[in-house]
Amino acid sequence: MSKRKEIIVRDTPIRIVKVGDEDYISLTDMLQAKDGDFFISDWLRNRNTVEFLGIWESVNNPDFNYGEFAIIKSQAGLNSYKISVKEWVAKTNAIGLVAKAGRYGGTYAHKDLAFEFGMWISPEFKIYLIKEFQRLKEQEQKELGWDIRRNLARINYRIHTDAIKANLIPPELTQKQVNLVYANEADVLNMALFGMTAKQWRDANPNEKGNIRDFANGAQLVCLANLESLNALLINDGVLQPERLMRLNQVAREQMRILLADHGVKRLEGGE
Repeated sequence: MSKRKEIIVRDTPIRIVKVGDEDYISLTDMLQAKDGDFFISDWLRNRNTVEFLGIWESVNNPDFNYGEFAIIKSQAGLNSYKISVKEWVAKTNAIGLVAKAGRYGGTYAHKDLAFEFGMWISPEFKIYLIKEFQRLKEQEQKELGWDIRRNLARINYRIHTDAIKANLIPPELTQKQVNLVYANEADVLNMALFGMTAKQWRDANPNEKGNIRDFANGAQLVCLANLESLNALLINDGVLQPERLMRLNQVAREQMRILLADHGVKRLEGGE
């Protein structure tokens, strides 16, 4: 469990924790809102509760112990029957309820089950519980949106500064470069975008591992993907290699200017 949060339902503070990727709500906290002297085990002994828990586990838990569940279900509702959360989990291998020890201990339930527990407290309490939980989720979505925008701003700023440092706009090719015939079509794209072949890059960077494309940044990789599609179309149209190279270089220069001006491409290597 991690990332503990809290909502207030009818003046009752209720803790919410993450179990894996799911939200679990404290039944122990919710119980404080019920009039009278009750325990979670009172809810568990109810036959309708047991049937609902069994259905939920059958849908969400492939390791649910149906044999033990059948025994519990046959006894549920009897005056002599009583079961704790720990016993329920141990016997059925249930995942919807969790008993947690320690400072923030208590019984937690998956939100689906917690809403049903809220109905046991009172219909009014369930309505307010769902309302406050939804409000919390909406707030989390807003915070996530703010985080994404902040991260994008940092990424875009890095793209812009890297562009200035690395001079990412491809150089216009000379006629001598265009007249070169490349056996490897990949080098047509390399020349169009980087102004050199893979071999020329290796010769200039003998101590680097990988190839020229391994050191491309996000903007260049986006442009490269577009050039690959365009080159395939030009080949299908029968355009000769020197002319293709000229046209690809022109497109690369135009696209890189747009990418850098709009600041709209993430660094694929994951830098901030």
